[in-house]
Amino acid sequence: MEDDTTPDNEQQQQINVELSDEVAEGIYSNLAMIAHSNSEFVVDFIRLMPGITKAKVKARIIMTPDHAKRLLLALKDNIEKYEKAFGKIEGGNDAPRFPLNFGGTLGEA
Repeated sequence: MEDDTTPDNEQQQQINVELSDEVAEGIYSNLAMIAHSNSEFVVDFIRLMPGITKAKVKARIIMTPDHAKRLLLALKDNIEKYEKAFGKIEGGNDAPRFPLNFGGTLGEA
């Protein structure tokens, strides 16, 4: 008798994801600030407009370190696919630097 719990016989679990009309519109962000503690990563998506000295956080995403790593790998994979289809993405080194730290190690994207 075969063991039905082996990976070859496992059924794919299907997840239904709901996307509301409001969320589907998306939020434009041209700056992300990242902070972390030992248990979570906090990513603030910010809209920075030319000539305006005040920027607004448009969305904050909080995730576990494990999920942050999976997000990093997924972004890397998608950037590689994008560059293969459309060419190398230039830039990224001209992002503004902010001496802000809101309670943890600060990164920037």
